[in-house]
Amino acid sequence: QVQLVESGGGLVQAGGSLRLSCAASGRTVSSSTVGWFRQAPGKEREFVAGITWYGSRTNYADSVEGRFTISRDNAKNTVYLQMNSLKPEAAAVYYCAACAAGSYKYTLPITAGQYSSWGQGTQVTVSS
Repeated sequence: QVQLVESGGGLVQAGGSLRLSCAASGRTVSSSTVGWFRQAPGKEREFVAGITWYGSRTNYADSVEGRFTISRDNAKNTVYLQMNSLKPEAAAVYYCAACAAGSYKYTLPITAGQYSSWGQGTQVTVSS
């Protein structure tokens, strides 16, 4: 099973940017579909962005489309989430998650239950 460690969270002003990193070990990210989720206090965990292992197809939640970018660096075994034009409602704990190796070759799952490995999360706070 892959181990995931997120980093890069912090406090940023509205309109600012952050780049989150998800470092993987135990399995290469090139063989796993990886997603970013977030959970705000009192709310359910929601899909933010994902990238498939085959063809690097990406998908984004409507609320972040055009402002967030997910990418993968196979050499560093790391997946990134570049977040621009941050809004106060983006404040949450952000989690990186991976699907079982080789699964979801063509489709990108958007529900938490479809991901088998999770990181511990990194806090993002956006001040207005």
